[in-house]
Amino acid sequence: MTNASGIGRAYAWIAFVEAFTWAGLLVGMFLKYITETTPVVVTIFGSLHGAAFIIYGLVTIAAAIKLRWSWFVALLALAASIPPLFTIPMEIWLRRTGRLAAPEPSAAAAVA
Repeated sequence: MTNASGIGRAYAWIAFVEAFTWAGLLVGMFLKYITETTPVVVTIFGSLHGAAFIIYGLVTIAAAIKLRWSWFVALLALAASIPPLFTIPMEIWLRRTGRLAAPEPSAAAAVA
């Protein structure tokens, strides 16, 4: 991700963290409810995921504004935090389509 802006790199980082904590929470729920061995993993990853979820939402909104995403892209990126692990494919798509890079200056700004 060599051409990503600062907010683009922050988005990529928090997208990974959000997915990682989702995975930890899923493992914890398996241990708590399926194997009935321990609830401690849910306690740990539940808190971590809650914080990561909120930070992901805030960073996504900041990135959408600063990188000038369309409403559709911004809402899609926010919705990616709901299903488990969807923030990773969302980050990959945003990076591949150049949406994590700083926007090009407009022609009027280049002249001034």
